[in-house]
Amino acid sequence: QVQLVESGGELVQAGGSLRLSCAASGSIFSFKSMGWYRQAPGEQRELVALITSVGTTNYADSLKGRFTISRDNVKNMVYLQMNSLKPEDTAVYYCNAVLSLNSGSTAINYWGRGTQVTVSS
Repeated sequence: QVQLVESGGELVQAGGSLRLSCAASGSIFSFKSMGWYRQAPGEQRELVALITSVGTTNYADSLKGRFTISRDNVKNMVYLQMNSLKPEDTAVYYCNAVLSLNSGSTAINYWGRGTQVTVSS
């Protein structure tokens, strides 16, 4: 069984920084991508950033330059460095992984339970 566990969310003042971490565990054969999404109250879940198995990154246009995604392939972890945080960054941040459990199997989408990031003005 695959688990994604996020950590690092907390209350921070505007202009501050946070680093989110996500640890993937379980019987994982390979990753297609890992990434972060967020969902603010009353809003749809949206892409923040993702990184593929070969290191290609993709960011929400509005977040480029402030957020940086990285991963540790050995530890099966993905990180999100968030700088110059704004109140509108307040949301639950979810870790996502698209991965295969066996050689040749279809990649499956997995989600963590989320970590709350609150940015005060």
